[in-house]
Parts: sequence; C-alpha cells; structure tokens
Amino acid sequence: MRSLSEIDTTSKRASRAAGFSWGISEEIGKSIRQLELFGLPGVKTLNKYYALKPKEKFENLNLVKEKNISKKYPYCPIVLGVSFLDQIRNLENFEKITFNKISFPLLILPFLSKSSEVIGKKIKVSFNNFEFLLNLNVNISSNLLEKKLPEICENMEINIIENKDNFSDQEWKNLYKLSEETFVEENDSLKKGAAGAGLTDND
Repeated sequence: MRSLSEIDTTSKRASRAAGFSWGISEEIGKSIRQLELFGLPGVKTLNKYYALKPKEKFENLNLVKEKNISKKYPYCPIVLGVSFLDQIRNLENFEKITFNKISFPLLILPFLSKSSEVIGKKIKVSFNNFEFLLNLNVNISSNLLEKKLPEICENMEINIIENKDNFSDQEWKNLYKLSEETFVEENDSLKKGAAGAGLTDND
C-alpha cells in the first residue's frame, strides 16, 4: 500500500509534468493525499483527468461569481478549485454559488474543504444527485462514497452553511444545570489548601 507521503509527492510531480506551476502542483499533491485519506479515488481520478488533458479543452475560471456559466468547454477543476480557495473571503457572503460543466468534479472537493477551514464554516456541495459535507478540512462526508463519480457534472451547487448550535436553548440549560452538580463551593478549608495559601514560609 502506498503511503500518503508517496501519493502527495508523486501527484505533485505528475502535476508539474502535466503543465501546472510548482506552486499549484504542490496544492494538487496535498489535495490528492486528502482524497485518498478520506477513502475517495483521488489518484484514479487525477490519472483519468491527465490522460484527457492533452486531447480535450477545458475552461479556466479565474474570477468566481455567484453564478458561473462556462462559455463552451467544461471548467478545469483544479484552476477552479484554486480560484475558489483564493477568493473564499469574498465568496462566503453568497448563500449559494453555482457552476455548470465541471470536469472531474471530485478534484475540486479538497480545495472547497480547505476553504471551509479558512472561513470556519461547513460547505455543502451538490452535483448529479451526490451530496458532500465539508467540515473545516477535518473530513469530507457523504452517503454515496461507494458510487461511481461522474467525469463531468452538468450543474454544481455550493452552499456555505452559517454556524449555529444543533440544540435548543432549553436543552443547553438542562445540560448546564446538570453540570452545576460538579461545582464545589469555596470554603475556609479549600482556601487554606489552595496553592500559595500555606502558613509556613519555606524560604
């Protein structure tokens, strides 16, 4: 079994050979490492993409907007992913961001996952009946991990989820009230036993 370090390094070098700069290639290496770590077919998908790259044309999206429509060709997932990550501080103000025609959409997920960490918010990604929840770059969860992912998605929707508690105020009050039973009231005995409260000078 290949180590994550091998996957990272080989993916980076292959990406440089495929025409990306060393800086972007380094990010690709980390991305493929993350996909494999979470049980997603990163190496396989990158292989397929690089096999098609010399023959097919892909559109580079450098400025991401709320609605993004490719003029003719599918978007390159790597350039799109890098652009999204670079612009995430502006993009987080949009409730929904949409794209059409993204090639090998799996490859964009690690960049969105990193974006989630940058803004401290979960990001939900939907395409072709697949749904992924990206949780602050800690994990990528989906109930469709065993399904074959598409090489091209016609429409992708990205939702940035505002942080909120998963419990009611009353549930929190109930739990806090129970926790108060562990509190110990300060008394004279505790004061005497506290650090620095001794009566003997050892100097």
